[in-house]
Parts: sequence; C-alpha cells; structure tokens
Amino acid sequence: MSIRHDTREGWLLEAVGHTGPLFLRHGYVVPNIHVTCGWPSKGGLARKKRRVGECWAASASKDGVSQIFISPYLDDAGAEQGVLATLVHELVHAVVGNKEGHNKVFGKCARAIGLEGKLTATSAGEALLAEFKEWLAVLGKYPHSKLDSCKSPTKKQTTRLIKAECECGYNVRVTRKWLEEVGAPICPHNKKAMKFEIPDELEQEDDA
Repeated sequence: MSIRHDTREGWLLEAVGHTGPLFLRHGYVVPNIHVTCGWPSKGGLARKKRRVGECWAASASKDGVSQIFISPYLDDAGAEQGVLATLVHELVHAVVGNKEGHNKVFGKCARAIGLEGKLTATSAGEALLAEFKEWLAVLGKYPHSKLDSCKSPTKKQTTRLIKAECECGYNVRVTRKWLEEVGAPICPHNKKAMKFEIPDELEQEDDA
C-alpha cells in the first residue's frame, strides 16, 4: 500500500472525513475535530492497561473543538484495535460527549457503528473492518512507525517506595525490587499477605 500523506496528522484528518458517512447512517453527526498522533495524558506509556487513544472535550480547547490523540504505539491502521478502530472509538466520545464516559449512551453509538467488546477497550467487528479496507484503499499507508514506550529516552524513577497494606490497617512501604523478587510482606498482626499496587508511572519505567 503506497504512502499518500507526508504527515500522520494529514492522514488522520482525512480518516475522520471517511467516518462521517458511517456515523450519519446511524443518526450521529461527527463534529469538527482536531486529531494528531501523540501519547495520551494518562496510561499512554503503561505496560499494563495501556491507553492508546484519548479524546479531550471541546470545553477543554480554547477554540471549542474536541481534540483526539492516537498513541504512537499504534501503527497497524486496519487492525481490530489499530489506528482506525481507536480513532472511531475516540470519535464516539466526541459525538456523544465526554461527560457520558463509557455508559449506555456511549455504548449505543459504539455498537451501532460496529465496535465490539468491552466498552472501555473496544475492537472493530467484521463489518467495521470491511469499512476500514475501503477507507485504506483511498487513504494509503499510515505514515508512522511504532514507538516502543519501554525504550523511552527519559529514565524513570525506580526506587520509589510502594505502599503495602493489610485489611486490618497495618501498612508499610517497600521497594518494587523486593515486591517483585519475594512478594508481598506479611502482616505481623494477622499473618496475612498484604496487598499492594504498582502505580502506572512505575509500570512505565525503562528497565534498560
């Protein structure tokens, strides 16, 4: 597939144009949108529960236009959870309003246009994938190469103490190294393993 666009933004903007008729067939109108390739503000670099797209509400933008970011982690345009599937998911947010989150209003629109699976992490169904093939025949290749977030140029803080807490309320702070090597500490009061959660920013760290 040849490359028609010099920039990712140009490609994405044209892709938004192709989504208009799809939404309109089901009674929805795609508003004016700014879209670009960029890391989502939260979870974009996470190894687990990675966020691959984000829609900012029109109210957050100075010009009153919703802005969508497609993660540089994605480079397969036509995949079930690829660039176009992510773009369409984020457009649903723009169409129904960010205030709806992933509720029934969002779900009704998402299902109508062909998104399947869990509403917080949808994938394109067969009918929508067929649409993508038609769009890609016109759009050409997405002019982007995947960025590996594990090779970030910024070295992350790796020694932050992580809170481990027992159901009785007793808590301690432990380095990630010990949690990964020997597991959760045992509460001295009731002799149970304490619970802990590694924050997203530590999941994103570069181990190189």
